[in-house]
Amino acid sequence: MSSEKKQVLAFDFGASSGRAILGTLEDGKIHMEEVYRFSNDPVIIGKTMYWDTLRQFFEIKQGIIKAKQKGGFESLGIDTWGVDFGLLDEHGVLLESAVHYRDDRTLGMQEEVFKAIPKDELYDMTGNQFENFNTVFQLYSLVQKRPWILERADKLLLTPDLFNYFLTGEKKAEYTMSTTTQLMDARNKVWSDKIMDALQIPKEIFPEIVPSGTVVGNLSDDICEELGIKPAKVIAVASHDTQSAVVAVPTQEEDFMFISCGTWSLFGTELKAPVIGEKSLECNVSNEGGYGNTTTLLKNIIGLWLVQESRRQWIREGQEYSFGELEQMAMKAEPFLSFIDPDAPEFVPAGNIPERIREFCRRTGQRVPETIGEIVCCINQSLALKYRYALEQIESCTGKHYPTIHMIGGGIQSKLLCQMTAGANGRKVIAGPVEATALGNIAVQFMSLGEIKDVNEARRIIADSETTYEYIPQNEEKWNAAYEKFITILS
Repeated sequence: MSSEKKQVLAFDFGASSGRAILGTLEDGKIHMEEVYRFSNDPVIIGKTMYWDTLRQFFEIKQGIIKAKQKGGFESLGIDTWGVDFGLLDEHGVLLESAVHYRDDRTLGMQEEVFKAIPKDELYDMTGNQFENFNTVFQLYSLVQKRPWILERADKLLLTPDLFNYFLTGEKKAEYTMSTTTQLMDARNKVWSDKIMDALQIPKEIFPEIVPSGTVVGNLSDDICEELGIKPAKVIAVASHDTQSAVVAVPTQEEDFMFISCGTWSLFGTELKAPVIGEKSLECNVSNEGGYGNTTTLLKNIIGLWLVQESRRQWIREGQEYSFGELEQMAMKAEPFLSFIDPDAPEFVPAGNIPERIREFCRRTGQRVPETIGEIVCCINQSLALKYRYALEQIESCTGKHYPTIHMIGGGIQSKLLCQMTAGANGRKVIAGPVEATALGNIAVQFMSLGEIKDVNEARRIIADSETTYEYIPQNEEKWNAAYEKFITILS
């Protein structure tokens, strides 16, 4: 590892905002500076929810300009959520803005797909958790309802790959993102011709899959001229944000459990190979690709979306509280009175989440939470208990016991959620880093540039660079009793 100061640029896109962060490797530590932050709002036109793809790329350019003013960078990498994509015509022109994964075009598509490929066969090929928003269901909705747009498409690029193309002119599919589609052969790590043939999805629109950390190309001459910058490498990092976050888990253990906490909670473990069989299908766990050709066995759980969307509802009602204030109210509420299944379908769409929580509790014969504090307490303890449910499923699939849970990401700023997770799971929780996704993005770039040897060294550097906090289980008897009640109300 060089002692000379190096600087790279990470773009981290979330469901509601994005950031440009400069990462510096100096004296064995990674230092980060946020140089630009921007809103990332969906746009509803008619009945379709889109991402504002062109605006997103405009914001990437602004982030590049801000980074130039801070001394420039040797490379840049982009991570985003999974599954969503843009379609290009034969001239490389975007046919339309990417459709948002929360759009309802996939309603009923799982059942339609299973008519062409039985559910167990599809799982055996892909190892992916079944979710309405998976790329395979989005594409099959186009096959059935808008076949002409697929006929016009020359290439499909998942969101970060699309931005990499806009920057370089190169059309590649990064490995970790490709594994979120439910269109990849999980064992052979190639696009599945069998799935595409069965669903009449044109296989020629899928680009070459490249490993995480591949240098896709350099910033194009047009981009450099427009922005007044020098050429820099564009690296396909672990482009699925979850997998960038996993790179940043600050451990040297080979077997570890993590929760990447944000709008979604990704609960899982890193393995050398997929786990695909009757048990994993029964548990509906997902095998997703990780950095270094690893597999991440995980459960996708609705996360702090429930608090975020509840807060938006209360703001609409004229009650504007910070997340810190909401947590204080929750801590004062009496615990263990009521629970929800965070993954119940009524909690996926935007809208009046507090009222849906009350209705769920009425329907399941529980005490109905009325105050804001009771609602937030209900959400947090339900998430902690759903984590325990996922922990038991994953341990049953791997045959391993995990004594510690690493919580990473923005959600760990909720000390209440961290402590509840320790209590509900009866395991020590190590929380940190908050900026796991950006750190992982930056670390992959430094590995690609030869400045960090491998992922073990990256995790050691991140552990040295960041502060973590420990939470020890408390009130285990009460949590065990709560769990017995919780599993009776799961959807």
